[in-house]
Amino acid sequence: MTVLGTHREDNAAVASPRDYSLDILRILSICGVVAIHLFGYVVGHSGRGSRNWWLGAGLDIPFIWVVPVFVMISGALLLAPRDRVLAPGPFYRKRAVRLLPALIAWHLIYLVGVRWLMRGEDLAPARVAQLVFDGAVFTQLYFLWLILGLYLVAPLITAFLRDGGPRRPQILAAVLLAATALAFMAPEIVASLGLARPISLNIFTYWLPYVGYFVAGRALRDVVLSGGPLLAAIVAALGLAGLCLWQYGNHGPAGLLNVVSPVSYLSLTVMMLSVAVFLSAKSMFSRIRPKPATGRMLVTLSGASFGVFLVHLLVFEVIRLHVPAVFDGRSIGVALAAYAATLALSFAISVLAARIPVLRTIF
Repeated sequence: MTVLGTHREDNAAVASPRDYSLDILRILSICGVVAIHLFGYVVGHSGRGSRNWWLGAGLDIPFIWVVPVFVMISGALLLAPRDRVLAPGPFYRKRAVRLLPALIAWHLIYLVGVRWLMRGEDLAPARVAQLVFDGAVFTQLYFLWLILGLYLVAPLITAFLRDGGPRRPQILAAVLLAATALAFMAPEIVASLGLARPISLNIFTYWLPYVGYFVAGRALRDVVLSGGPLLAAIVAALGLAGLCLWQYGNHGPAGLLNVVSPVSYLSLTVMMLSVAVFLSAKSMFSRIRPKPATGRMLVTLSGASFGVFLVHLLVFEVIRLHVPAVFDGRSIGVALAAYAATLALSFAISVLAARIPVLRTIF
C-alpha cells in the first residue's frame, strides 16, 4: 500500500469489518497538508506579527504533525504482519510498481509543467540535478523519496520485530525517536555557541530520521485509549500544538526552547505532538461504526489522499497564477476560499483519476 492509501486494496476491504480510524485520520491529515502549504503561503507574504500573519500561522503551524502522522499510518499498515516477515522480493516488486511511476511522473510534471512552462524558470542541467538531489523539485515531492527509503527497510524491521511481542516495537520506536531528536537538537546547540554544523538531507537520506515514526505507527497500532488517558492525550495534543504556534511566533521569548526543540518535524515537541494526535485520533475514531454508504465514502476519500498529496500544489499553482488576490497572498479570506477550492478540486481529480487505468498508476 502506498503510504497515503491505494484504491484497489481499500475498496476491497469495504466488504469486511473495518476499523475506519486510520482512514479518517488519513483524510484529516491530508486536509492538514493542504492547509500547511496554502496558509503557509499567506505567512510568507504577510508582515511578520501582523493580523493576517498570525491567522495564517494559526492555520498552518498547529498542523505540523501531519507528515509524521502520515509516516506513522504507513508504519501501522506496512509493518502490521504478526509473527511473520515480509518477503523482500514480492514486497519490493509490489511497492515499486505503485511508487516508482508516481515518483517519475510527478517529478516531470512539476519540473517541466510548473517550473518551466508555468513559472518560466531557467532549468539548466546543473539546476535540475541540484533540485533532484536535494529532493526540492517541488515542495511535497521529497516525501516520495522518504517513503521509498522506508519501503527498503520495512522487511528488515519486520524481521527484527518478529516474535518480539508488543514491547519490542515500542522500545525500538522510543529509542529511534530519542536518537533522532538528539541528532537534530545537536546542531541547534552548537549553533547557539557560534558553530554552524547543520544536517543536510537529500533523496538518499530523507528517510533516515523518520524510521522512528515508522516504527511508532506499528508500536501504537493496537493501542486504544479511553477515559482519563484519552482526555490526557487530547489535552496534550492541543497544548503542544498551541506551544508550537507560540514558539513559531515568538522566536525571541522562546529562547532555550528554540535550541533544544525547534519547530520542525524532527523536534522532541513535534514528536510528542504527533504521538498524542495519533493516539487520541485513532482511539476516538476506532469507536465509529458508519453505515455502509458512509464507510465506502470514507474509504474512497482515504484512498484518494495519495493523489491529493501529489496534485494539490499543481491545482493551487493554477489558481494562484490566475487569481490576483490569491497570488498577492495577504488576505486570509481569499486564502480560505483558495483552500476550499484546492482541496475540493484535488479530491475530485484524485477520485476520478483512480477510475482511469493509465492515470491511476500515478495517483
